[in-house]
This record gives sequence, structure tokens and C-alpha cells, in this order.
Amino acid sequence: MVTFIIGLLLLVGGGVAYGALCSRIFRPDDRQTPAVRLRDGVDFVPMKKWKNSLIQLLNIAGTGPILGPIQGILFGPIAFITIPIGCVIGGAFHDYMSGMISVRNDGAQMPQLIRQFLGKHIYAVYNIFVGLLMLLVGAVFIYTPGDLFVVQILGADNGITNPVVWIVYGAIFLYYIVATLFPIDKIIGKVYPIFGAVLVLSAIGVFIGLFIKGYPLDELWSIGVRGVHPQGLHFIPVFFVTVACGIVSGFHSTQSTLIARTMEHEKEGRMTFYNMMIAEGFIAMIWAAAAMGVMNLGLANADTSATEVVGIVAKNLLGTVGGIIAIVGVIVLPITSGDTALRSLRLMAADALHIDQAKKKNRLTVSLVIFALVAALLLFSKMNAGGFNVLWRYFAWANQTIAVFAFAMIAVYMMQNKQPYAMALVPGMFYMFIISSFILNAAIGFHLPWTASYILAGVLTVAYGAAIVLYGQKSTKELKA
Repeated sequence: MVTFIIGLLLLVGGGVAYGALCSRIFRPDDRQTPAVRLRDGVDFVPMKKWKNSLIQLLNIAGTGPILGPIQGILFGPIAFITIPIGCVIGGAFHDYMSGMISVRNDGAQMPQLIRQFLGKHIYAVYNIFVGLLMLLVGAVFIYTPGDLFVVQILGADNGITNPVVWIVYGAIFLYYIVATLFPIDKIIGKVYPIFGAVLVLSAIGVFIGLFIKGYPLDELWSIGVRGVHPQGLHFIPVFFVTVACGIVSGFHSTQSTLIARTMEHEKEGRMTFYNMMIAEGFIAMIWAAAAMGVMNLGLANADTSATEVVGIVAKNLLGTVGGIIAIVGVIVLPITSGDTALRSLRLMAADALHIDQAKKKNRLTVSLVIFALVAALLLFSKMNAGGFNVLWRYFAWANQTIAVFAFAMIAVYMMQNKQPYAMALVPGMFYMFIISSFILNAAIGFHLPWTASYILAGVLTVAYGAAIVLYGQKSTKELKA
């Protein structure tokens, strides 16, 4: 377990140090926040720091930091090092800066921030990607918790002909509608503390169980050839796309800007945005270790689905009752991301179309269109062989693509404010290489050979970095003029 423990120390120690650096660079102060200054009783609603932090954690922690690391651990114990390092300098920084820049700009959502700092042309492209991502999140986060509940809790078949499956989907769908339409402090602010308690209990239970049961974990220096993925997948870029939510997730920027409208004081940002991503990295580390443990014990293998591994881990570590609590915690995660994803999409669509969301009729109209599209995606994924696999792959890639836009926006903001923009430029360029090489090679993309994919991705990455620097310099000069 030495590699795993080293990874945890990197996550916690690095989070404390780099989080303090991020806060010192941004310099939060005592000015009025949008939640106070623009209070409307619907989306701009001041809430306590503990509640904002808990909502942020539940918003960003879907099934990604669980199902992703379970699949990512097949690359070996290198995951125990890359997850914390990426989380500290990439994911947590990304979430913090997105949220704080929104706070400084009247609670603007990501599309508006993209337009303000990257221009109207990039804004138009971004809107397509972020709209697609939110719809995919909504569909994926109905499908996965629904199937987990049916299989792991009810012990029933999750096939398309089982009416129970559709009843469960319908219940989740109904909750999403309510959470999307009602003021944020009336539904989300009330039920999330309960969900949060379940999440904390399940995560702590699995973490303690790893040590009590003495799960055998491989060490980075002794793994040898076993560190190669059983299917021969390339570590770069596949690992980083697979473990997206546990390291860097573009979806998180849309959730940080949502909470930017409910934060009472700027100085709460480090706990609310940065530290909650570190907490998600901790969840990812726990499930990566648990998955490796059950595989080394022979309770699962590379062919066992990630959702099946969840059940095996929970029941083996915590027994029947504790296992059910842990599984419920896993089910809660995607539900508490799906609802705010669709709420964010409503806000983004309304802002783009200039539709006043203080009126219930307008909120209902926008929401109905969104939910009709989500229902269509859900039906496609359930009624077509391999439909969900296609949905998940596009979701994972789109998630990272949105992060590339966010890093570019953050870099330009930092240039304009004379801050060390390399903190955003470097991870942005890294993920530009990841998403480019992945989609160029993938079967769902251009299906090019790896050599060609890497070369073209390198060219695109250099162009991305150069474009950001040149545009940032130009926009900074225009601000001074």
C-alpha cells in the first residue's frame, strides 16, 4: 500500500500548498458577491459556506470519480500518482479559477465567460460543446444510477423489458425536473445535506475497509509488465480520458459558476471550489485502490464491468448492510450531478436567448425542451445494442474538451490581470494533446494510426498554446488602451 499512501500524501499535502498559492494569486477580498448584490430568490441566493461546499462536492462528483478510476486502475499503480498530481495542479485549480472568475463577473455562467475572455467566435463553438455535454450528463446520470439501483439494491434485471427499470428512470427524471425548476435553496439546498451524509459515510467506510481487510495493492516499483493495460490501451491519452472526473473535468467549471451565484463571501472560494475537488480526488483514489484490491484477490477481473465492481467492493468490505449504504452513496453521486447539470443548461440556454428565468413559465418552457432531448438520448442508449457505450465515450471526451476551453479562458484572464498564466496554459495544452490524440485515433473519431494521431495532436497543441498567448496579449493591450 506504500504507493497508495504516497499518492494520498501528494493529494492532501499538494492540495494544501497549491490551494494556498491559488488563493494568494487570485486575492479574494471583502467586496459584495453576486449572491448578495444580485439576489433574486431563484438562482442568486446567499447560502452558508458548509452548504455551498457540500453542494459543490455533490454537483461535481458523479459516477466519474468512481467508474473512471475503476477502469483506470487497469493501467497499474501509476494511477495512484497521476490522480493526485493531476487533481492538485489541474482539476482543483480549474474548478477554483472558474468559480472565482465567475464571482468577479456578476455570477456569469461559463458561456458568458468564454465570450468575454475568448471572443464571440470561440463562444459559438463552446456553446455547441457545452450544450452537448450537459445533455449527455443528464442522460448518463439517469442511466447509471438507475441501473445501479435496479441491479444492486433491488437485485433485478436491468433489461429494457423490465418495467421496474423504467419506473426507476422515471423517478429520477421527476426529481431532475423539480430540482431544475425550483429555487436552488428550496430543493437542492434542502436534500443535499442528506445525500452528503450518505456520500461521506460510504466513502469513509470503503477507505477504512481497505486497511482492515488488508487489500493487496501493487507497488509502482515492483509491478513490472503487469502495469501494461490488459487490452494494450495507450496510457496517453486513454487513461486521462477514462479517469476524467477524478483528475480534470470540464463539467466542473459549469458547476463552479452555478455555486458562484450562491456564495456569500469571496474568501469562501478556496474551501468551496478548490478543496471540494481535492475531496473528489480522494474518492477517486479510494475506488481505484478498492478495484485493484478485489482484482488482486480474484473477486473481479479486467472483464468485470465497473458497476459490478462497485457491488463487489461494497459488499466485500462492508458486509450486506454497510455495502448497501456504500452502493446508495454511489447512486447518490450521479443524481446530484445530473440535476445541477440540467439546471446549468437551463441557465446557459436562457442567458444565450435572453429569457428571464425569474418567471416560472419561462423556466418551465426552457426546461421542457431540455428534458425532451435528454429523454431521447436515454431511449437511444437503452434501446440500441452498445448505445450506452457510445454515449459514455462521447461524454468522457466532451468533458475533457470543455476543460480545454476553460483553461484557455482562465489563461487569458490571468494574463489580463498580470498573474502567472502558465498555471492555466500548461494543463490546457496537456489536455489539448489528450483530447486531440484520443479523438484522432478512436473508433468514435477519425480512427487514425497512433503515430499520425500523436503528430497531429502535437501540432494542434502548439497552435492552441500560441493562439492563447497571442490573443491574451492582444486583449490585454486593448484593455490598457
